[in-house]
Amino acid sequence: MEFTLTAQDPLSKARAGELVTDHGVIQTPIFMPVGTAGTVKAVHQRELKNDIKAQIILGNTYHLYLRPGLDIIESAGGLHKFNGWEGPILTDSGGYQVYSLTDVRKIKEEGVTFRSHVDGSKHLFTPENVMDIQRVIGADIIMAFDECTPYPCDYNYAKRSIEMTHRWLKRCCDRFDNTQPKYDYNQTLFPIVQGSVYKDLRVRSAEVIASFEREGNAIGGLSVGEPAEEMYAMTEIVCDILPQSKPRYLMGVGTPVNILENIALGIDMFDCVMPTRNARNGMLFTKNGILNMRNKKWENDFSPIEADSDLYADTQYTKAYLRHLIHSGEMLGAQIATLHNLHFYLWLVTEARNKIISGEFYHWKKIMVSRLGQRL
Repeated sequence: MEFTLTAQDPLSKARAGELVTDHGVIQTPIFMPVGTAGTVKAVHQRELKNDIKAQIILGNTYHLYLRPGLDIIESAGGLHKFNGWEGPILTDSGGYQVYSLTDVRKIKEEGVTFRSHVDGSKHLFTPENVMDIQRVIGADIIMAFDECTPYPCDYNYAKRSIEMTHRWLKRCCDRFDNTQPKYDYNQTLFPIVQGSVYKDLRVRSAEVIASFEREGNAIGGLSVGEPAEEMYAMTEIVCDILPQSKPRYLMGVGTPVNILENIALGIDMFDCVMPTRNARNGMLFTKNGILNMRNKKWENDFSPIEADSDLYADTQYTKAYLRHLIHSGEMLGAQIATLHNLHFYLWLVTEARNKIISGEFYHWKKIMVSRLGQRL
């Protein structure tokens, strides 16, 4: 993997770059649609590529390991062959999913034992076998196995947790470096900075993660319930420590406003289920603010969903029609809303990139932040 910085905003820490993988080039800053179980819900791969203009998507180690299982994925030739997506893929290590299974998992130095949410069967994730699992899945970028601490989190617990995450990272790197890709392309390992909302722990974790000198770095354990100001403060601290020459991935973030604010702090890569999950519940993100399509006010609004969009669904269908579909529980409603939200998120990061390159990002961001959060 190669990363090249192509532009820096003069009034913020925002930057534009280019990430080269064996499955294609990614222009940063970038948003990565989440395809937890091998699919971005309600979207065809052709739509992801041609309509949404996604450059990289996510899969999840925990979910793919349980279903369909590694034997099937390996028999298919890896996740790219299995789901038909020809571009780059990133896999989350499953640490966040295991963290969220608070009632059915146990964390020890060896790893994490947990019970499947599918059938209750017992499993063990260790730093070593999570590397092996991600080798089989075959993503271009794979994540280290870490513990994602909750919010709020006791300081001493957070301290013990980052120390274990760092020990686990050493084990992840050793296993990754001593194994080969399963398929005919390279894979890259990103470590993850943790430390909850404690400045000294974030500083320590960022220094340790940077010392491993991997090809890219991630920031985890944010967007888990803490105030946005805390997220921005931790992100800024960490970005000032992580090397400038490598991509920075802020995991699980976030709203359009969160994305713009974190781009301004030096983040290059984002993912979040928000655009797809909220779409299925009738919430649309637009250039002028947020629409709740369940509201009666859209019942007789025959204007396009977003008139100045280049997405077919945005100009073909009206707000009134989309409201009818969502109100009736029709599957097409979820599909249209999902296409819209993902297209908007990719438009947003592409526009941010263009503004960084032209030197206009800082002032443009201030205008957009005031618009994007308002309810229409």
